[in-house]
Amino acid sequence: MDGLAKLRGSSLYVDDMAVEGVLHGATIRSHVARGKITGIRFDPSIAWDEYVIVDHRDIPGPNEVVFIEKDQPALAAEEVRHKFEPILLIAHRSPSALRRAKDAITVDIEPLPAVTSPHQSLAPELIQYGTDNVFKKINIEKGDVPSFDNAPHVIEGFYETGLQEHIYLENQGMLAHCENGRLVIHGGMQCPYFVLDAMTHLFSRPAEAFRIVQTEIGGGFGGKEDYPSIIAIHAALLAEKAGRPVKIIYDRQEDMAATTKRHPSRVRHRTAVDNDGRLLGMEIEVILDGGAYVTLSPVVLSRGVIHAAGPYACDYIRIYGEVRLTNTPPNGAFRGFGAPQTLFALERHMDVIAQRIGMEPAELRRRNLLIDGQTTATGQVMKDGVNQADMMDRALELASYKKRREQYRGQNREHPYIRRGIGFSTFYHGAGFTGSGETRLASEVWVQGLPDGRIEVLTANTDMGQGTITVLTQIAADAVNLPLDQVQVAVPDTSRVPNSGPTVASRTAMVVGKLVERACKNLAEQVQGAGPAPLRSRLGLACRVRRADQSPSKGAALQESIRAWHRANPGKELMGRAKYQTPDSVSWDEETYRGDAYTCFSWSTHVADVEVDLRTYVVRVKDYVALQEVGKVLHPVMAAGQIQGGVAQGIGWALLEEVVTADGGMANNQMTNYVIPACSDLPPIRVYFEERASTFGPAGAKGIGELPMDGPAPAVVNAVCNALGTSITSIPVTPERLMAHLEKGVDG
Repeated sequence: MDGLAKLRGSSLYVDDMAVEGVLHGATIRSHVARGKITGIRFDPSIAWDEYVIVDHRDIPGPNEVVFIEKDQPALAAEEVRHKFEPILLIAHRSPSALRRAKDAITVDIEPLPAVTSPHQSLAPELIQYGTDNVFKKINIEKGDVPSFDNAPHVIEGFYETGLQEHIYLENQGMLAHCENGRLVIHGGMQCPYFVLDAMTHLFSRPAEAFRIVQTEIGGGFGGKEDYPSIIAIHAALLAEKAGRPVKIIYDRQEDMAATTKRHPSRVRHRTAVDNDGRLLGMEIEVILDGGAYVTLSPVVLSRGVIHAAGPYACDYIRIYGEVRLTNTPPNGAFRGFGAPQTLFALERHMDVIAQRIGMEPAELRRRNLLIDGQTTATGQVMKDGVNQADMMDRALELASYKKRREQYRGQNREHPYIRRGIGFSTFYHGAGFTGSGETRLASEVWVQGLPDGRIEVLTANTDMGQGTITVLTQIAADAVNLPLDQVQVAVPDTSRVPNSGPTVASRTAMVVGKLVERACKNLAEQVQGAGPAPLRSRLGLACRVRRADQSPSKGAALQESIRAWHRANPGKELMGRAKYQTPDSVSWDEETYRGDAYTCFSWSTHVADVEVDLRTYVVRVKDYVALQEVGKVLHPVMAAGQIQGGVAQGIGWALLEEVVTADGGMANNQMTNYVIPACSDLPPIRVYFEERASTFGPAGAKGIGELPMDGPAPAVVNAVCNALGTSITSIPVTPERLMAHLEKGVDG
């Protein structure tokens, strides 16, 4: 619904906003991984009285950024824990003068011993969090211990994934100014109420002292979930001290260097299997690199370990996970939220198991995929009617998997340097917040009846290109039979919209959409009888998928009644409301990690067809099939776009995107040498859906946004291993890494 404005160029991103008297802000950062600040020197050739300068002493409340914990300072005071940590803020009306001033400030830091890897041994002087630098530990236990010693097969493996940069189109940016005695923040963000919580804590003021407004967002992928709180705080501190508006816009290099990334992982599998390929026992250890501060690492670990055993039936499962401190920039939210790391390990390991016991990968999975009545690692009973084995077989048929697998065996024997292979992954992804997360959020949605008969949806959920505005408009319109042009979605503004939770966790269409549907029903019930005829027989309150032939006049009765209500109640607000209620069928124990981790799962099989050139060690994906069950597909075009975007991002993570670090920070923080897929690097991405309506979402919809990130990396690497007859256990599989793996025996 916002496409026309973007096409015309009338949409305003935060950097497009022209504000009279605005100052431009910048951040002075640490240049070492860990150290003690001993001084800050200002070059006397600069007229510093022309600049606004802020340090930790200007913070009115606690010098703490609120995430899960309060361990991260907004501005370092005495010590720094990572390279690029913010220490000082400056602002000036001239961007060029600001750049010169940044170069004229020197921060003196006495280096301290740093933790460079989550796997290194820790001397006492390296302990910076708790007693062991571990941010979070999680144990999942299911079933009695089988005898691994007596199992016909016990297969072990280690699997590693690296950092990944978000590379959203629009860099991080915020604008802060004072308005009628309160601080107003405009910017690209996924979670306006996260920013509000951070501001109220750091400034020690009530929520009414702030107004947080989401501007157009040029992509997020999780990168604009937690980090915007930091840059919003910085802009607000400068604006308050200056008494003028301040805009901070990162350039690409600063954005890549300083902001959060996907957590690197190392996952160990030890699996007992019988001679028929049945999984007897799974022992899994997950280690994540959290970086210097906690941020969102505990919940990333949570989703990662819950998905670590995947969509497979096994009576005995032990999963242990840790996320550990290192003196690197903190890692945070990224599409998939821990599941891509553990599912990469699992789906590679399933192919390794198949090879070791002499079974086809598809047959191994077919014998172990969960069916209704069986339980996941947390003991959640499957009951959504999805037949994963049939889905897998359909995806393999669509990709001509058997035919190509046999065909490539012959071609690979004959061609001197081209190798072809085909591989796949089967996986699932929980929709919505983990466990009792949605209950704690207690999200609210309002739908307002306007005097002219239109309705307005009020939520804090943001559109960052994934289609939130379109989908919520469609859900509301279908709920009360209105034409689409009679529904508008409010700009997320904490002074106007309720806290409907963050735009994360594949929850917007399913969880928030269901609340929109209920709020619309509540609105219709309030105006029932306000018009000239009883409404119950004339208003369709059940959500349905909009058909092309649906008449715009079907919502006329509701609109007439809304207008009549306003005539009878001039100046009053007409608002339908809905608040999240935990389904009676859902039960979760946070202490033991037992029960229903998610209200439902989305399911998928992805198949990748690859070509490897042994002259250059370049891997190219030639064809890609993505089949998924996401409940009812609300908007087929946007749903397919979500899948294609996730696949492209997953291919980049698998083959190209390598973060090179030096002295604890990103060294290749520019687009010339951090490589993401171009159109020429991507295959035709053929998207297919299976639909089985869920009771938890509007019109039966489930979550979709994160699911396609989980499958590409293992599918692609399984295909590469099939092509080369080798076993690759870490990504990205860059040409340099593949060459080392094949020529020197170093696992890539």
